[in-house]
Amino acid sequence: MSGLWVALAMLALGAVIGVVHLRRGGRVRDVGGERLPERLSGSDLGEGLGERATLVQFSTAFCQPCRATRRVLADVSTLVPGVSHIEIDAESRLDLVRRLDIMRTPTVLVLDAAGTVVKRASGQPRKADVLAAVADALPPA
Repeated sequence: MSGLWVALAMLALGAVIGVVHLRRGGRVRDVGGERLPERLSGSDLGEGLGERATLVQFSTAFCQPCRATRRVLADVSTLVPGVSHIEIDAESRLDLVRRLDIMRTPTVLVLDAAGTVVKRASGQPRKADVLAAVADALPPA
């Protein structure tokens, strides 16, 4: 009978961990704290930065959420003038992955016009969250 209770406790723990993982994934958060925000240039990314903001997506070849994230970021970059979307293969740019502490794919970085990382999302972000993050990164009108 005690084996049944152990099995039920493990199932409950697994369910709680799964729910927490799903709720935290894709959340756009501010970058900062005790570390200075990272600044990236066009040469770091292999492409030029957007005129007003840049969405940088780290992906891998077999990442299913990366495909959906690519569509969301492409939509946002066409909706907001001056915003560009750059996708980077994480496996081919391990130097940048280590420098930026990328732990999973997709990871999205929102850069302002100067290339400073202002927002970050690990996992698949929602379109509304990306639009709000871009609005925060844009210079005041």
